[in-house]
Amino acid sequence: MMKLLTLNTHSLREENGAQKLEWLVEGILKERPDIIALQEVNQTASAELAEGFLQEGRYLFPTKVPLRQDNYGAQVVRHLRQAGIECFWAWLPIKLGYGQFDEGVVLLSLGRKITAAETVPISIADAYDNWRTRAVLGIRVEGWSDWFYSVHMGWWDDGEDPFLKQWEKLNGHLEKQCGDGAVWLMGDFNAPDIFLGQSYTHIRAAGWYDTHWKAAKKESDFTVTGEIDGWRDRLPDGKIQGMRLDYIFCSQRKDILSSRILFNGTNGPRVSDHFGVLIEVKEDGK
Repeated sequence: MMKLLTLNTHSLREENGAQKLEWLVEGILKERPDIIALQEVNQTASAELAEGFLQEGRYLFPTKVPLRQDNYGAQVVRHLRQAGIECFWAWLPIKLGYGQFDEGVVLLSLGRKITAAETVPISIADAYDNWRTRAVLGIRVEGWSDWFYSVHMGWWDDGEDPFLKQWEKLNGHLEKQCGDGAVWLMGDFNAPDIFLGQSYTHIRAAGWYDTHWKAAKKESDFTVTGEIDGWRDRLPDGKIQGMRLDYIFCSQRKDILSSRILFNGTNGPRVSDHFGVLIEVKEDGK
């Protein structure tokens, strides 16, 4: 069985962040996902450079942004390694967020070394100091032919950098990536399935399987409730009663045993303004 987890962490923007990081690590230790995709993984751009031990298990690829001491992904990995979990990871810095954070996405592999990684720019914007700049991180791991991606998309109604343009660029790239293995898209798509004809509809029309709806067992649906960044002005009353923004999509039809919503105050304490999505997949031939 394979377990996959995705979570938009909100990381250094969260109040009581140190406690929430501990809760996140406790949840990971309890569930032991094989692959973890995290979004909004921040570090303070002015923080001290990371010490050597924070680099352990990191897959390096060219980037001008150095790893810093308070990098949220590095801190998660540090806690996992201290708990005796062999953890391999990659962090892609994408843009300067809120004028003070290097913001990016992370993929973690528990127990399997990362054998390949790639970055896919998807936005029209490409300047590091432009908050609209977006890119996707993908990895392959030892012993599996699948590709796993950590995704954080823009909004359908963004007049300058709309979701559809980003999606067409990403999907076009991934069509070339599909081989014998599956492709897994994990993350915050800013694509509520309640808005017909918009982002979610285009993803499904492109042939991607929504693993939550394919699951034999599933818990809850919402991955956000209340007010969150980026959505306050996109609904009539400025509030979200509950929507799905976070998904795990697959390029192939798979036997999804379960799909659960974590870190929502019921299945674990809330650690972010988003909840996590955890799926269990029956491995082929087993």
